[in-house]
Amino acid sequence: MWCDVLRVPDHWVWDFWFADDGAQHHVFFLQAPTSLGDEGRRHRAARIGHATSTDLVHWEPAEQPFGPGSADDFDATTTWTGSVVRGDDGLWRMFYTGTRFLADEPDHTNVETVGVAVSEDLRTWHKRPGPVTRADARWYETLGTAPDADGAVFREEAWRDPWVFRDPSGDGWHMLVTARTNDGTLDERGVVGHAVSPDLEHWEVRPPLSTPGSGFVHLEVPQVAEVQGQWFLLFSCPREALSPAHPAVHSTPGTWSMPIDGPTGPFDVTRAVPLTDATRYSGRLVQHRDGSWALVTFENGPAGGPLPGVLTDPVPVDVVDGQLALRAPAVATTP
Repeated sequence: MWCDVLRVPDHWVWDFWFADDGAQHHVFFLQAPTSLGDEGRRHRAARIGHATSTDLVHWEPAEQPFGPGSADDFDATTTWTGSVVRGDDGLWRMFYTGTRFLADEPDHTNVETVGVAVSEDLRTWHKRPGPVTRADARWYETLGTAPDADGAVFREEAWRDPWVFRDPSGDGWHMLVTARTNDGTLDERGVVGHAVSPDLEHWEVRPPLSTPGSGFVHLEVPQVAEVQGQWFLLFSCPREALSPAHPAVHSTPGTWSMPIDGPTGPFDVTRAVPLTDATRYSGRLVQHRDGSWALVTFENGPAGGPLPGVLTDPVPVDVVDGQLALRAPAVATTP
């Protein structure tokens, strides 16, 4: 059912996002060299890669869009996961996560914010001054603040993986973000962060679209999409980022999905169910030119094993009894 479709020699590949210019599909992805040795080091060495395809299966490498900023910039250490949209002015905008790691390895304390770069052709990109959104302490946990009842604080300021989309009613744009609230136990503060904009230029951070206490440390790479007339929310969370009380803590979840009334929330993420196991992570829905939908993930590998670090082929999805489902492969029959 699964086979790898995009790999980069001597690199790990993981989180990714798509854009379609009408002639080609573009995929942007995180990559880091395997010469680092320890796959855990890849996160603070991540750079954005780029490839193009006409069929979402066969990919041609393209120039990397841009790298991190200077030492004082919001994206001084890395450029992480994002999304691409085309505005009414015809410009493509890549909203991406910028990180600043505050200490040397192995300390992973970091601040995550969202920046933007613009392009006329999806190939040549120009960063705009940033960040354009960041965690607002009125609702969200910021680094070193909002300790839990035991006085513990989280080691990162989570505001990453922006998913930007046009409001279905035409009322501007929305941004969904991997975020954490400033209240509750540390292992249940994961929420879908939210910001809005009338024009993709000016952003207002708003309260989260889901509530804490739902059993998630974080809800990574959020996405909303309408498949066969039903809206769905996708996100990723492994077992080790679930609270001990979550019903799925004894399984091996990876990418999750749930039906939603609409893409702007609110979302009751206690209704989410695993769509893949942990070996298939950061799943994204992508649409073929014929209008059908498929799921792509990166190959995470089994627990304790090496990271394969490749993207998978697109697996068709259907809506079955109101839930998103991976289509089983056709079985050959003997005449």
